[in-house]
Parts: sequence; C-alpha cells; structure tokens
Amino acid sequence: ERRGRRADGGGGAAFLQGWAGGYPEIVKENELFERYYRELGIVPAGEWDAFMAALREPLPATLRITGYRSHAKEILHCLKEKYFRELQDLEVDGQKVEMPQSLSWYPEELAWHTNLSRKILRKSPQLEKFHQFLVSETECGNISRQEAVSMIPPLLLNVSPHHKILDMCAAPGSKTAQLIEMLHADMNVPFPSGFVIANDVDNKRCYLLVHQAKRLNSPCIMVVNHDASSIPNLQIDVDGRKEILSYDRILCDVPCSGDGTMRKNIDVWKKWTTQNSLQLHGLQLRIATRGVEQLAEGGRMVYSTCSLNPIENEAVIASLLEKSQGALELADVSSELPGLKRMPGITKWKVMLKDGQWFEEWKDVPSNRQTQIRPTMFPVQDEEKLKAMNLERCLRILPHHQNTGGFFVAVLIKKSQMPWNKRQPKVHQKLPERKGDIEVTEANSGNGSDCIIEEPTLAENEESKKMQELQNLDTEQSKKEGVCGPPPSKKMKLFGFKEDPFVFLPEDDPLFLPIQKFYALDPSFPKMNLLTRTQEGKKRQLYMVSKELRNVLLNNSEKMKVINTGIKVWSRNSDGEQFGCAFRLAQEGIYTLYPFIHARIINVCIEDVKILLTQENPFLSKFSSETQKKVKDMAMGSIVLKYDPDPEKPQDLQCPIVLCGWQGKTSLRAFVPKNERLHYLRMMGVEVFKAKRKEEELENKTEEEVQHRLMQTEEGMDVEDKEHDIVTKMEAEIGEESTQSPVESSAMEIENKIEDLEQSSKNAKTHVSQEGKDMDGSNVKD
Repeated sequence: ERRGRRADGGGGAAFLQGWAGGYPEIVKENELFERYYRELGIVPAGEWDAFMAALREPLPATLRITGYRSHAKEILHCLKEKYFRELQDLEVDGQKVEMPQSLSWYPEELAWHTNLSRKILRKSPQLEKFHQFLVSETECGNISRQEAVSMIPPLLLNVSPHHKILDMCAAPGSKTAQLIEMLHADMNVPFPSGFVIANDVDNKRCYLLVHQAKRLNSPCIMVVNHDASSIPNLQIDVDGRKEILSYDRILCDVPCSGDGTMRKNIDVWKKWTTQNSLQLHGLQLRIATRGVEQLAEGGRMVYSTCSLNPIENEAVIASLLEKSQGALELADVSSELPGLKRMPGITKWKVMLKDGQWFEEWKDVPSNRQTQIRPTMFPVQDEEKLKAMNLERCLRILPHHQNTGGFFVAVLIKKSQMPWNKRQPKVHQKLPERKGDIEVTEANSGNGSDCIIEEPTLAENEESKKMQELQNLDTEQSKKEGVCGPPPSKKMKLFGFKEDPFVFLPEDDPLFLPIQKFYALDPSFPKMNLLTRTQEGKKRQLYMVSKELRNVLLNNSEKMKVINTGIKVWSRNSDGEQFGCAFRLAQEGIYTLYPFIHARIINVCIEDVKILLTQENPFLSKFSSETQKKVKDMAMGSIVLKYDPDPEKPQDLQCPIVLCGWQGKTSLRAFVPKNERLHYLRMMGVEVFKAKRKEEELENKTEEEVQHRLMQTEEGMDVEDKEHDIVTKMEAEIGEESTQSPVESSAMEIENKIEDLEQSSKNAKTHVSQEGKDMDGSNVKD
C-alpha cells in the first residue's frame, strides 16, 4: 500500500445500497488517531479543533502550470482572463464558488487552488467547460493536477539543468514531471546535460509513470523498475574509464501510511492504526539509506512522506543521521519557499502499539514485542547528539494552516562518503578498446553483482580476474552492437512485461543519410543518440535520448530493467521513399529536433495556423499568399510549420508554435494530436467547448453523413479530394465561409467530424492515389 486503498463501501446490504444511492458515508472518526496525535503534541496548543475540522473537509482542487513550456504565460493568461472570470458569482449545489487563488509559496504564480473538490468539478454541469479545459490541457502536459503539498519536495531539491537526478519511488509521476520541467528551464537548450532516472518497484505503476513523463516530451527521462531499497549501482564511461554513477539530487518520497491524505483518501479514517507505521519504518529506513549511498558528495536528497507520524519521519531521519557519523546533515531550508506555513520537526516522541500501549524507550519494550518495535523507532537519548542532529530543520505541513493535506519533508546534504563506503575508490578499471561508440558494455553480465566495486580487502588475483573479464567483453560486444536489452531471462520472473531492446543506430547506418539530406540537419545533430526498439526488420520509429542517458543505457544493460526512455522524433511513412525520405517528423519530438533542421520549414501567420488546426486537409488556396509562395517550389512530404509572434500585434498569440505537417500536391495539413490542437486553438482565443450531449448528437449525425457520402463516391477518386469535399460541405453546414478564417463556434465541430472522416478514409483505400497512400490514419495521429 503506497497511499492507502480506495474505499470499498462495505459489504452485503451496504454494497446494494451503494448501487442505489452511492456508497454509505464513511464516519470521519478514529479515537485511536486522536489519542495518538494529541499525546505526541504535533499540533500547536489551541489548534486541535481546527486541525480535526480541516481533516474532515474535502481537499481543494489544485493545479500546476508546466513551468518550462514557452507558452506557460499564455496558459496563465487564459486561465485568469477567461476560465477564472467565468467562475465569478457561480453557485454549485448551494455553495458559492470561490475564485481560485495562486499558492503564495509557488514561484511565478504557476500553481493554483480552489475550494472546488474533484467530485464537484467532474459532476457539475456549470463547471463542465472548466473541467474539459483541465482534462485536455493535462493530456497535453501543459497542466498537472497535483496536490499542493506534493509540489514541495521537487522545489526544495534546487534542481539545475546539469544535475543527475534519481527519483526512487516515482509513481504516479507528478513530482517526476516537476523535475523534468526544472531540467528544461532553458527552452533554447534541447539537450540539457542532466537527466532524471525515475524508478518504481511496481511494474504496472511504472506505465502510469511513463504516461506522465511522456506528456513532457523530454529526451532526458528514463523509467526503470527496481526495488528502491536495493536499486543497483550504475556505471558510466568517463574518458574511457568506468565510474560509479553518483546522483547530484535524489528524491526519496517513500511508501507511507498516508494519514496526511485523509481528506482525499477517506477510508484511512477507519483503517488507521499505529501498526501501519511500525510495519513501514524498516522499509523507509532501508530506502533512505540506499539513497544516501548513491548521493554524490555535496549532493542533496529530499526525504518526504504524506504521513504525520514521527515513526515514519523524524525516527527515520534521526537513525540515518546517527549511522552516517557526520557524513550527512539536515539543511536549513527555513528561508526557502517564503509564504509556506510549516511546523518544525519534533525531537521527542513515543511509540504506541495498536492496542494503545505506549513505550518511551527501547529498554521498556518486552522481548515478545521486539519484532514489531525496533530501536531505530525511538528518539536519540544522548542530548548532545540530539542537539547536533538539528531535527527542528525538518518540515511538517499541517492541513489547517493553508487548507492542504498533511506532509513531512527533510532535506539532507551529503558532506562526505558514508562510513561503510569510505574506502571505495571513485574511479574503476580501464575499459577495453571498443570498435565503435555504439557497442554495448556488459560488465559483470551473469554474475549477479550490481557493479565493479573494489573492496578494501580485494586480493590481487581477484582484481586481475575482473580485469581479464573486462578484456574478454570485446567478443560479446561485437555480437550485440548498440543493443541495450532487458536483464537476462533468469531475472525476468522478478519483473512484469518483457520490454523490447533499445538499439542505437550505428554511425554508418544507411537509414540516416536520406533523413539528414532531406531535412538539411545541422552537422552538430547528435545522430549517435538515435535509437529504435527493434533488432530485426524495418525500423518503424526513431527515438532520441540525451548523450548522458545513452552512456547510462550502454553501460548497464545487464543490471537495469528499463521500462521506457527517449522521445519519438521520426515515424516511417508507408511508401515514403517516393517523397525523398522514408521518415516523417513526429510532433512529440519536434521541439527537440527543430533547432537542428534547416530545410522544409514554412513560416505561417496566425490565420494560417487556425486553418491548419480546424480543417483537416485544406487546399493551398485557403492560405495566405505568402504561405502559398513558400510552398510553391517545395517538394511533397513532411514539413515544419513555424509561427513566430508579432510583438506589434499584442492581441495575437505571443508565444512561438512549431507544428509537424505534410505538403501534398494541392493541400497542406498539420499532423497534430487532438488535445494539442485544442490547446493551441484555446491560446488563440478560439472557442472549442461543446456540451457533451450536443457533441454526441453531432458525432452520430456526422457518422451517418460520412458513411452515406462515401458509398456514393466514385471508386477512382483521390482520398485527398474525397476528404476535401466532405470537409468543405461540413464547413458550409456549420456556416463557415471558405474564404474566411475559422470562426470560434466551428473548431470543436470540425474536430469531431475529422475523427469520423479519418476512420472512414481507412476503409475507403481500395483505389488510392500515391499521395493519398501516405495519409493513412496511423500517420494522421502521432
């Protein structure tokens, strides 16, 4: 259990009642909970009633605008001037909707909260438009709906773009997303030198993590699947030598009892006992210990839980500080995040069993209880040691102070090597000669160890044996050039799904030359960072990672279970070679690729962008004369459509847009996913909202029309002409003149019809023109 389970609504009669009128109300009372926290005194005197009242209230909805996107300011403007204004004087179920407020402690007004609960947001018809906006923008990665206190740990890590970061217990991924944003603080740098390795022990939750990370389209994120308490040491190649990878920043958001989440996980009320904390303490300490072992000297690790219990919090930190023997210290972050109300960590606490029995010291624990209660759960008795630990530098967030959940954070700085690691050298044996940069190092393959570590007692003959082992790798490498596969099959039973290998393109791969020529790629383009997920057959997708992650992948293929990494930058076309290049650009990787592309770029005005995003396959005659001139002499195929804002027209969109497109014989189209289309249209002030019922009626009507018209279409007609005729008729029905820019009411209706049209086009490909062949449904949707 990471954050508690969902309420089950009881059994038997209660289950039947749940079907009739919702689940029975959970009584928000727990006598043991109140007794425990009253005794510990974590709530200031006189605030207990306010504390308990806050816990019984639903948690307000909070959202965070993605900070590194160039259009974050545009989204903020759109929220303030449009959606928040529409919430003024609104009442839902008799409750007045308060205007959303920015979180005072979050930088640049990029985080907001409202008194609307998630349930009201989902169910209320008056808020449907706002809810659709949130859902759509979340899918695009422009907004994250994240609990306010969950935003604190990444901020306290103080991440810079060059930092190597490990997120030890990363799923579901909202904090990981924040870390990725911080790496990309400068949007002009497509490949920051830092990266994030996001880990989770639960294989299924790793895919949730992938979904979160994919929204941000970063080449600097890798998702792995390991037990955080024994996550392997990784090796990297530094100037031809093997070194153990140490992380500059580590986020250690450990599994916890979750009693700080009672406002949203209401089943915690009836399930809470002190036993949960006693069972998790050992795991939390092991994970934190593994974290500080992998932290670089001078690095920073943030330990956090969504629990208020000192057994999971101060006890873990105190035990870690004590056994570090001065190698770690708690950072004083009292001046960071001004505006955040916090309580200092406590220095005295007691341990209680689920039957209500208290223990103040380890010596008081009877022998039959010493498996449940451990010495590390108690405060340090030595007053001088306790004072030196500075436990008051920890942060505890109480729900009633700023209308949030409960949370605990401690920031640790590593001053020197851990005592048990002090004699371990930093630099390891020289690597054998390689035939090329793309070869895979499989050090230690098959011996089950995590890394090459020279122990203080290592004998000379053992060292020679390891050196010989490395020298013999050359043969293995030549067999598996550029392939970073999953761990050996004998280990696969420990994990879930078997992943496809990561295969880097060889330097002389003939696949790349036509791509380089077609798009006139800059000589500085890092082609060695391109990879595919197949060893045999046609390569259908090309992905890209940063050179630092490439280094990690190549040197750790046998010890690391990689779930996902890289962003898609090119996709193979069906019969694409006839257009000069077999691969078209992919929208998710376009912002990474764009700085390296010097050909196939068309600059478009704002009116052209609206046409591209609201019409599926518009004729060239619909675009501005400038755009028509630019495409006149350009060959058919994949193109980049670039919009640059005009500072002299402040009423227009003031952030740049880069879209992937396709130039046909007589038309121009954008290959952009639906939610991203809607995002850009919103930013341009185009109304895209349609009530669900009207939307469904429109979809049904459109489907019948499209089917009827396609049946009457002549078999030899081009797909491009078919699509154009149908879209034109749709536009006429909606009331849009072909000579005008798309009007606000038309965007969603055209978008709905486009989806049906794409599906119908798939089924009408018996007689297709060569240009039409390339426009199949799989290419329309990236």
